[in-house]
Amino acid sequence: MIGRTAYVLMSLGLLAPLAASPAAHAQEAVVAAADKEALFTSPDPALNANKQVVYHIMRDLLEAGHWDKADQFLSERYLQHNPTVPSGRDTVVNFFTNVVKVEKKPIPDKLTTPVVFVTAEGDLVTVATVREEKDPQDPTKTYTTTWYDTWRIVDGKADEHWDAAVKE
Repeated sequence: MIGRTAYVLMSLGLLAPLAASPAAHAQEAVVAAADKEALFTSPDPALNANKQVVYHIMRDLLEAGHWDKADQFLSERYLQHNPTVPSGRDTVVNFFTNVVKVEKKPIPDKLTTPVVFVTAEGDLVTVATVREEKDPQDPTKTYTTTWYDTWRIVDGKADEHWDAAVKE
């Protein structure tokens, strides 16, 4: 089944020229925001607090490896909707410290992850980041795409996490 837009373009005879055109295969690069820290704030106190929890998960835990602080930012049950990491705060901490063996580093003043945008609504915070991948058509080249992580914040801690991870 083809989508409505493709059907309309095809019926107008416009789909074939687009598919053959080099411009149809061009991609705009995904670029990080200039002021990432500002993305993790909100004038709404509840959304600001939720964004700050996610900011510290990304900076303190994921970037700096301070998994000894996980109880400050992750609930004990921490549900992980990722097929490669089991649920539970202790299990996630074990995964990063003993399986991945993330090294503990000084916590940076600012986040180094290339964040594109942060969206918060209710108890959910979504962070989009730049992801660079090898071009399957030409392994000597790379391209950028977007990675998404979403956390549900409950009682000031991340209680659930989703991302686009797949089994390899």
